[in-house]
Amino acid sequence: MARYIGPKRKIERKFGEPIFSNKPIERKKYPPGQHGSSLKRRKNSDYFIQLFEKQKLKYIYGILEKQLFKMFKKVLKKKGITGELLMQLCESRLDNTVYRLGIGCSRALSRQLVTHRHITVNGKIVNIPSYILEKGDVVGIKNKSSNFKVIKDSLKEKKFLVNWLSWDLKNMCGTFQNVPDRKDIPENIKDHLIVELYSK
Repeated sequence: MARYIGPKRKIERKFGEPIFSNKPIERKKYPPGQHGSSLKRRKNSDYFIQLFEKQKLKYIYGILEKQLFKMFKKVLKKKGITGELLMQLCESRLDNTVYRLGIGCSRALSRQLVTHRHITVNGKIVNIPSYILEKGDVVGIKNKSSNFKVIKDSLKEKKFLVNWLSWDLKNMCGTFQNVPDRKDIPENIKDHLIVELYSK
């Protein structure tokens, strides 16, 4: 799941959302696939709806099943609403933060920049995409990598910055100011359904 290389538009049509890009989704009354138009509509079960939300989260953040379940068990030990805590943990990942800062134009590219040692945290190179950031951590670009075309192009195309991150244009780095509130996370995921699925 983390390295999905199949037809991305097909997945976006399945979920009805631009998961891998910002391009509008072609709306059709039937699911993708050669037999999609011939399938009769039927009421989806609770399990199907819960699984659908879990798969959407995995595709959006590029997280494997084993990783997601570990994250779920981790947030179970914390006080608060489990679904919200899970989303906050996803947003606190280094690869996701690199994407939110605009250093990478997609989460897949951001993950690659991290694994290829182009990204620093508090001045030190970190090559673990799942690294969890804490309040005050500074995410930057390695000096030798600051002139990379993919990074320059991504920063030029950056449209907006979420309110829990700040960007220092002069020093080309961003600060993880705080863990985001669930209402501020723009991803359209019904996290309580994922909790219900894992709680069975």
